[in-house]
Amino acid sequence: MLNKKVLVTGSSSFTGHYVVNELKLAGYEVGDEINDFVDLRDYDSVLSLVNSIRPNYVIHLAALSFVGCDNVNKIYETNLLGTINLLRALDESELNLHKVILASSANIYGNVESDKISEGQPPNPVSHYGISKYSMEMAANQWRGRLPILITRPFNYTGVGQAEHFLVPKIVKHFQQKKQVIELGNIDVFRDFSDVRDISRWYVQLLGSTEVVLNINLCSGKLTSLRDIIDGLCVIAEYKIMVKVNPDFVRDNEIKILCGDNTLLQSMVNKNETKSITATLQWMYYN
Repeated sequence: MLNKKVLVTGSSSFTGHYVVNELKLAGYEVGDEINDFVDLRDYDSVLSLVNSIRPNYVIHLAALSFVGCDNVNKIYETNLLGTINLLRALDESELNLHKVILASSANIYGNVESDKISEGQPPNPVSHYGISKYSMEMAANQWRGRLPILITRPFNYTGVGQAEHFLVPKIVKHFQQKKQVIELGNIDVFRDFSDVRDISRWYVQLLGSTEVVLNINLCSGKLTSLRDIIDGLCVIAEYKIMVKVNPDFVRDNEIKILCGDNTLLQSMVNKNETKSITATLQWMYYN
């Protein structure tokens, strides 16, 4: 396939698995043969990977994505240094590149007193994960004009296959196992949840966009609380679970409300109806 080869970093990750499937359905050739064995923190390995695949498109998903991770050095080494190594390698390899998508995060916004957060909101991250992603964005500016970079800022999303240390899969698993009690932190936090299948479809559609110098929210534009998710699963599973608040699970810098403005996204992707949180929870519960 001429000029349609894609490098997806993190191709075997939760998101990467779905993105690779979407790419293949759309007729792209995915060069992920040795991707999973490369440490992005090692520049020579990254350069070797880029030169072996010689992609026309890149979707950079590989990251340490768990906000609660307590290995601070690894967060920055992976999310910041790993991205710098990738951009250096892409710049130095004289490729025919059409688009380089870097996955940042809505966590860069921090606590914002706004109904919906647009891409123009000044970043104010409150966690090492958020800071690492914003640092990645700033570092990427060094390659603006030399590489066709588009930065995405995904809000929360979930689906079948997501690791159980993330909240929604943890909650779903408790219902699948008919547990009577679940220990959680603050369940009165509100998030903008999307389905991983929608997120993956958007990534692929953005590859074909003409815009490159952009930051773009990937989000549903709708708020759902963890309490809403628990109530929804009570209906799906047909029983009520008892929620026990564990103080160890409550983070001091917890973002209370995080909802995205998806106006820009909707102008760049197919406006087919996205999956509801109820449909996503049903899919997860029965799989």
